[in-house]
Amino acid sequence: MKITIVSVGKLKEKYLKQGIQEYMKRLSAYAKVEIIEVADEKAPENMSEAQMQEVKRKEGERILSNIHDDTYVITLEINGKMLSSEQLAAKMDELAIYGKSKLAFVIGGSLGISEDVQKRSDLALSFSKMTFPHQVMRLILLEQVYRGFRINRGEPYHK
Repeated sequence: MKITIVSVGKLKEKYLKQGIQEYMKRLSAYAKVEIIEVADEKAPENMSEAQMQEVKRKEGERILSNIHDDTYVITLEINGKMLSSEQLAAKMDELAIYGKSKLAFVIGGSLGISEDVQKRSDLALSFSKMTFPHQVMRLILLEQVYRGFRINRGEPYHK
C-alpha cells in the first residue's frame, strides 16, 4: 500500500519531527509512506468570511494538485465520521483487499479544508470534536496508521 499524507504548512517543532520520523521508520515495514507539505496561505489576523474561503480555496488547489485520480482520499475534518482504531484498521484492510492500494490522508490548514477538497474526499474522518494543531495531527495520524497495520496483522501493540 502507498500512503500519502498531504498536509498544509511546514513542520518546525523538533520534537514533532522526531516523533514523525520514528513512526515513518516503523511504518516502512508495512507500506510506502510519503508526507507532502503544501504551503499555507498567508492570511491577516482578522479576515472576512470571503477572505477565509479564498485562503481555503488556494490551499485546496495545492492539496488537490498532489492527489492522483486513482487515490482513495480520507480528509481529516472535525465534523467527519469518528472511528475506533480497530474500525480504521478494518477500513485500511478493506481498501487493500478491494485494490485501492493508493491512500491519501489530507490535513488542512488552520482554517480547515476547502469545499473542493471535501468534494474529492471519499471519507471524512474525525479524530475528536476537539481542535488539534494540524502539525500535531500528523504525528497522531501516523501513530494510528501504524496501529492499524499492527491490528490487521495480529501483532501486539499496546491498547
